[in-house]
Amino acid sequence: MADTNLNAAPRAYAHPQASPGYGKQDASGQGPRRTRDFDGLPVREAYLAAFIDALPEGSAIDVKSLARAQPLYGQQAVGSALRALSGAGFLHRFRENVGVGGRMRWVWRTYFSRTARDGAWWARFLAGDAVQDDPERRQERPAPDPEPKPEPEPERQPGNAPAPRSEAYDVLATLGRVDHRLVLSARECTALEPDAAQWLARGVDRAGIVQALTSGLPQTVMSPGGLVRCRLRDKLPPEPVAIGAPAQAGTRHMTCTKCGAPGGPVSLVDGVCRACRTLPPEDVHRYVQLLRAPLTAAGVPG
Repeated sequence: MADTNLNAAPRAYAHPQASPGYGKQDASGQGPRRTRDFDGLPVREAYLAAFIDALPEGSAIDVKSLARAQPLYGQQAVGSALRALSGAGFLHRFRENVGVGGRMRWVWRTYFSRTARDGAWWARFLAGDAVQDDPERRQERPAPDPEPKPEPEPERQPGNAPAPRSEAYDVLATLGRVDHRLVLSARECTALEPDAAQWLARGVDRAGIVQALTSGLPQTVMSPGGLVRCRLRDKLPPEPVAIGAPAQAGTRHMTCTKCGAPGGPVSLVDGVCRACRTLPPEDVHRYVQLLRAPLTAAGVPG
């Protein structure tokens, strides 16, 4: 075991991907990958850290997926290792509020850094501050060759570049490619653009708008513009109703690495909440249930 390179984790074969936008997320400001990045960790944690580091962004790194993808550790061991890696500063799970289908929903995002970070760094990362590489990592990198200065481009005359089109306009312009009965002119797209923009503002994505406008069409459409106008106004969905306390989209919360209770950089010291630092183990579960009771009553997923 002493001669084993713990960072040479076996290559994941056909490792599953998480849903788009989730799974492994690389934290900013990491140093370059080195042979022995995780030598200071215990055997199990070093092995799994190297395994996760080798996976591309978006890979599923939940306990079950990681347990199935490698031969050495089961779900319980993987779960304990992930909590240890979080406490050591190599990964952190955030609870983030996002808009899904016109409603607010709490989801989990996991960020990984092959460079260990302390609680203050993760707090700045949570706040969205740009975090630079570690000085010692920067010194190891060779100085890049100076880039040649680009040749000056001729000045573009105003009016040559077309004006950017809005997403609402693009949705209307593509209807004819989905169904030839709904080919709209440029003038009709411009006139109907505000109506389509209301759908986007209420959380309906492009595919949802196209489905609503193209489904159940009559065999012959005499006035595509008039039909689209009627459907945009008659089928306009209601504004989403907030459930419980209003939450701002994009809001992220840190969670305790031991019990999963939400907290902030003040209450979480190195990723561990005050209860897990001070309460006896038998009281921690009861404490977490008390914290989550208001969220459960408001219908927010725990």
